[in-house]
Amino acid sequence: MKKFILSVVMALGLAGAVHAAGGETIAWDKAPDKLNDLPSLQNGAKLFVNYCLNCHSAAFMRYNRLQDIGLTEQQIKDNLLFTTDRVGDTMKANVDPKQAKDWFGATPPDLTLIARSRAGHGGTGADYLYTYMRTFYKDDTKATGWNNLVFPSVGMPHVLWELQGDRQPVFETINENGHENKVFKGWKQVSPGTMTPQQYDEAMADLVGFLQWMGEPAQNQRVRVGVWVLLFLAGFTLIAWRLNAAYWKDIK
Repeated sequence: MKKFILSVVMALGLAGAVHAAGGETIAWDKAPDKLNDLPSLQNGAKLFVNYCLNCHSAAFMRYNRLQDIGLTEQQIKDNLLFTTDRVGDTMKANVDPKQAKDWFGATPPDLTLIARSRAGHGGTGADYLYTYMRTFYKDDTKATGWNNLVFPSVGMPHVLWELQGDRQPVFETINENGHENKVFKGWKQVSPGTMTPQQYDEAMADLVGFLQWMGEPAQNQRVRVGVWVLLFLAGFTLIAWRLNAAYWKDIK
């Protein structure tokens, strides 16, 4: 079981290590906070269904739960469901698991909790995913034709390349103590995608926001309830303090 889990992580590049091609670590970009932005979450859900759900499942999430981000049941049926799915079904991948294993070397992992599980020394799980989805580049030496700065030798192809276009990382070679290290300096746009770089970054923020929301759909409600609970406790404490003072005043 441990070997299987490790093979999944290594094959699809969803591990927490962050290394550039030359061995230098790269910083994770801070993911924008989209958890309270319903239009953003809705767009993230659309991107997830159109691009991620082909290979990855979200087995702990039902389609009808998307009503929590402002979608109606009819909108879910019209825009997010496949022909054979029902609104009460869980979000299952379209690909056959056996075929996926043959193509990628391992069955693509479930993404329901991916944003919660990828946190590391570089930041939150959302930061990792936001950086990961924006650092693919073409590499003809790899089986899929793609590589990734966050996870070198990634087994997952860049399924969103038509949106982002073809970019190549630019490195600067620095000699330190007799050792040559490559430091990532930026990107060179080889060919444009259907989105501008700014639009693509925004789309990935929406997608990551949805993945983050999916890991704990009730988190916004939990925070709101928590605020009211703290306010109630503060008010009750004040009342109890005054009652206690009034009680002991008569006794003294």
